[in-house]
Formats: sequence, structure tokens, C-alpha cells
Amino acid sequence: MKLPAPLFSSLLAFAVVMLAGPLDLANGGASARDTNTLAQSSDIYIATVRKDGNQSTAVPVWYITTQDHEVLIDSASSSRKVRRIRHGSPVLVWIGARTGPAFIGKATLVRDKTVEDEMIKQIPGKYFLARIGLFGPKRAKFDSGQIVTIRISPVRDLPDGFQSQPGTPAPPLEEKATSAR
Repeated sequence: MKLPAPLFSSLLAFAVVMLAGPLDLANGGASARDTNTLAQSSDIYIATVRKDGNQSTAVPVWYITTQDHEVLIDSASSSRKVRRIRHGSPVLVWIGARTGPAFIGKATLVRDKTVEDEMIKQIPGKYFLARIGLFGPKRAKFDSGQIVTIRISPVRDLPDGFQSQPGTPAPPLEEKATSAR
């Protein structure tokens, strides 16, 4: 039986997508390993990619996750991390420790009061220092532009044991396909 060309093209495209990589579509691109570890951890470490293609220093940040298994953090609007993300830098994320499970993700700046309000509500529920008012996002800081929310969408896992090495080349956002010979 010969399939009509449009149906064949659609099936072929679906097969290519399914075979292309280890994304977990049910978890919005996050692997089961990362989803489980994010649920149990209190810190993540974030590094961006400098203009020269090298990793920045991984810094610990507080975070929450969305129902779509994306990660939300807040940061000072003037930070190097935010400036690099504005220019399209991917982010490297280690969960729980600088030697923990790692993934590379696409980061975007979010200017949405609903998302900001979720940060304001959930961060104190997760972190004691925010709960007692010492740190954490506040409406006045968002409104004045002092801080911004960053949404990180996991793209792919990095190999087990991948470590933060500032000044070394960062892995590409998309994994390059290897050709079999």
C-alpha cells in the first residue's frame, strides 16, 4: 500500500522527531532524572555562556518549577547573567550541587505580573530566609525594574559527571547529530 505524499511526510517528520533526542515531551523537555531531582532539591547552580563561547562561573540560585517543568528564577536586572540571556545565551544548570545532574536550557526574560506573583508567593514557601523577609522577590523590586524573572526551558541533559568549568567552552544548546559511516 502506498501512502499519500502528505501523510507519508507527516509520518516521516514524526518519526524523525521521536528518534531525534532524549526529550521527555510529557515533562516539557525535562528528563525524568531532572524532574525528580528538581522536586527534591532546594538549590540550582546557573552558568551562562560568554561572548567568547566559554562558561561563566556557576552561581547558586533559588528557584521554583512550573507545571510544564520549566524553571523560574529571579535575578538583578543589571547582572551579567541577565545581560547574557538578553543576548541569547543558553544556560547551564546543575541541580543540587555544582557536581549534580546537569542540563542545558534556553532562557528567556519574563515580564508577566502573574509569573512574578507566583515567584513572590512560592519562594518564601520554599526558602526560610525569604519567609522571614530577609531575601526573596518583592513586588516593589519587580515594579521598579530592579529584578526580573528568568524562565529556563530544559533542552537536553548533559552527561553524568559534567562539571562547571568556568572559562572552558560551553556545550552547544542543540546536540549535533553524529553520522554513522
